[in-house]
Amino acid sequence: MSKKLGLDGYAPIGKKVLMRVDFNVPLDAERQITDDTRIQAALPSIRHLLDAGAAVILMSHLGRPKGRIDPAFSLRPVADHLASLLPQPVKFALDSVGPDAQQKASQLQPGQILLLENLRFNPGETGNDPGFAAGMAGLGDAYVNDAFGTAHRAHASTEGVTKHFEERRAGLLMQRELDFLGNLLAGPEAPFVAVLGGAKVSGKVDVIRNLLGRVDQLILGGGMIFTFLKVHGLEIGSSLLDEETIEVVTEITRLAKESSTELVLPEDCIVASEFSEQADKQEVLVTDIPVGWMGLDIGSRSVERYREILSRARTIFWNGPMGVFELPSFASGTKAVCQAVAAATDAGARSVVGGGDSVAAVNQMGFADRVSHISTGGGASLEFMGGRRLPGVEALSDA
Repeated sequence: MSKKLGLDGYAPIGKKVLMRVDFNVPLDAERQITDDTRIQAALPSIRHLLDAGAAVILMSHLGRPKGRIDPAFSLRPVADHLASLLPQPVKFALDSVGPDAQQKASQLQPGQILLLENLRFNPGETGNDPGFAAGMAGLGDAYVNDAFGTAHRAHASTEGVTKHFEERRAGLLMQRELDFLGNLLAGPEAPFVAVLGGAKVSGKVDVIRNLLGRVDQLILGGGMIFTFLKVHGLEIGSSLLDEETIEVVTEITRLAKESSTELVLPEDCIVASEFSEQADKQEVLVTDIPVGWMGLDIGSRSVERYREILSRARTIFWNGPMGVFELPSFASGTKAVCQAVAAATDAGARSVVGGGDSVAAVNQMGFADRVSHISTGGGASLEFMGGRRLPGVEALSDA
């Protein structure tokens, strides 16, 4: 992938910069933000543009309001929270391309910030409607995309709007994501170890295929392992089985044997009598899973093997937990991988945690400051690592 035009040396003095951000943050019942990681991640680009003399018009989606106005998904709480993180007030438009947005954007002065209402209140956003994209483009005279988490979608704010700007720049967060993930595929230092977990194989098929032959070891964990064990002819009890991917898993197993990549499956696992923190549990070899029991974490032998492999790694990509880490009884495998990735990073390895539940695990277990990079784009990072083209990235200008 060619390098994209970024913010280095960019001097948007007096310009109104239309910037796509990812403010799709979780809210509680009182509509208070429970995790502002994505807002914090956008601050460097916002400050950079303001310091360079620009006015900044921010646009984002929140949730899935399905093209209609729904107060439960309003970005107003985000505007209030953003204002608490910056020295200047944050203006808020009651729409995204309508009269209020047009009026407030036209009056915006250098050093000021305007946040538009939820883009997905209009069906033109996800439909990539040319008229909606043109309306957004009319609000500003420069475009920056800092929302890597939405780059795998060809929406109006990530793809359609870019047709109206001669230069389409990557924000600092977008650039960081592309640099870290791009280096994993372009020039990783060996040994390169990938750790993939999570519930189902279906969401990771392209990643697994793309990494075979690129990584030295591909470690698997989480619910997805039981489909692999089933393909190997083993009894998996009532463990999660992704039946739709059995043929694909059979193919992946064959391709792995033909590649230079060692596919590493767990030797043992923690099984439970039911999906509950209070369930009876035992540690068994993967060859001895009892009928009716379900596997909910990797076992101690697997933990030691995975830790030993990761201790030698110089490049690491991790996406997906090793077990049901939300339940403390089944969090030990995920915590062990967190510790191993952190220790390897401390020893000089380059590590990337690729979005989703693995990011939640790293944050929850206190290892976030001991990995090289935490991706803000779960689906986007997986598609990138799967070798797919991301429309929001393709639409940016080449450097």
